[in-house]
Amino acid sequence: MKKLLAIAVLFGALTVNAQEEKKEEPKEGWKKSGNISFLFNQSAFNNWLAGGTNNISGTLGLNYDFNYVKGDWAWDNKIIASYGLTKLRGQDLQKTDDRLELNSLVGKKASGYWYYSAFLNFKTQMSSTYANGNQTSHFFSPAYFQFGPGMLWKKSDNLKVNLAPATSKLIVVHSHLTDLGPAFGVAQGESTRYELGAAVNAYYKFDIMENVSVENILNLYSNYLEDFQNVDLDYTVNVVMKVNKYLSANLSMQTIYDDNAFRGFQTREVFGLGINYGF
Repeated sequence: MKKLLAIAVLFGALTVNAQEEKKEEPKEGWKKSGNISFLFNQSAFNNWLAGGTNNISGTLGLNYDFNYVKGDWAWDNKIIASYGLTKLRGQDLQKTDDRLELNSLVGKKASGYWYYSAFLNFKTQMSSTYANGNQTSHFFSPAYFQFGPGMLWKKSDNLKVNLAPATSKLIVVHSHLTDLGPAFGVAQGESTRYELGAAVNAYYKFDIMENVSVENILNLYSNYLEDFQNVDLDYTVNVVMKVNKYLSANLSMQTIYDDNAFRGFQTREVFGLGINYGF
């Protein structure tokens, strides 16, 4: 728990010092915003002596917020989805990105920027993954659920930290993935795994200059029931550099550490010039 709080405090200090935000009085009712992006990359070579392989790739993404305020109550929701494919000449179509995530956080004002809160986080993927001809994952397998009560510090929709010291976590996989051994932390022959631990969720979005925004999403979790010292980490930074209303250069980087799934850091980076539609 001390590690989670230390990281959360450091994240909060860095974000507050990075940019001082003006106090905003929230308006009651729904506030909705988001964007759909399509990133496209293509390379072609013909008699190119230095070498190279013809390739084409594309990534479709959705980032959508729908938040509600009524009196002392605040309800924040976010959907993140992305799917990418690439085709190298002479090779089969390959998946480069696959993510579906829902975050929901409800809070009742306690004092100042503090709220009594409860949160739900759901993560899965949309299509199958294969390794050496074997299916290793598919839609809703694995699926991750986290939920629990806590305390929310919320300065604005763009700067908030939620502390949940009694968080339940459920991992769901199809039973065929554990026929030969454990998968994603689920024991052999089982299809679910339950954990109880502490979670810290932080969000900070700001503009570093005109038409350039940076979104930071940090999720930390530690399991009370097993290896409490091993903190799961999921950190994403999304940078959007607008060229005009419809074109932008988008950079997304994600780092995951979850020793139940893989004993090491998983990293993902997607960059490209694409079509961006805000709504």
